[in-house]
Amino acid sequence: MLEYAGYFAAFLTTVAFVPQAYKSIKTKATADISLAMYCMFCAGIFFWLVYGLQKNDLPIIIANAITLFLSSIILWIKIGNVRAGQEKP
Repeated sequence: MLEYAGYFAAFLTTVAFVPQAYKSIKTKATADISLAMYCMFCAGIFFWLVYGLQKNDLPIIIANAITLFLSSIILWIKIGNVRAGQEKP
């Protein structure tokens, strides 16, 4: 039962990023997103993924792999906007 709770938590926290990733990809607008926060967030998610891989914990692995992918897209767009001078970090 506890593993199902892990899968459900992983599903909810991962799916929560889909609307933001969709909006960022569609509009390319990330002005209200903090570059420093997203850099730290992506690093944290990466280390959670490493942790999940070391523990061989499938809910942690799946959730963090997908979340890292989605948040990296948002970070990539944000960095591109900052480099283009369209937004502040």
